[in-house]
Amino acid sequence: MTDHTDLADLPPGWTVWSEEDERTVIVYRADVFDAEAFPAACLPTLYLTRGRRDRRPGVAPTSPGADWHVTLTLEPEVTGEEGRFERREEALAYAVGVARRFADGGIDYRGLYQVPREEYFAKLDELTGREP
Repeated sequence: MTDHTDLADLPPGWTVWSEEDERTVIVYRADVFDAEAFPAACLPTLYLTRGRRDRRPGVAPTSPGADWHVTLTLEPEVTGEEGRFERREEALAYAVGVARRFADGGIDYRGLYQVPREEYFAKLDELTGREP
């Protein structure tokens, strides 16, 4: 079965921030999480990368056969959903699914934090239609 998921399938609120051969960055409601009302680091972000996104500086570039990784972050140290895939198409389908669940209120972002950001959570709740 061929997977026909592409970036056009992203739910409302998610935007492709950048797209390169081995890395795509997708953000949620950049119009709201714009560094004025909330710190820029709070922008919910999906990374679709060939090889791990957190490779150390100086580590060799990824090999052509490297797996694809999808990572949802809410801040640099707050990571949510993660997945690893052999093919980009599989990773893309997973990323779009994560974006959809997030936008529909299906991801428990509150549970990812050790120190809650109540104002931030309230805004995410409003945007995703969740009850606090």
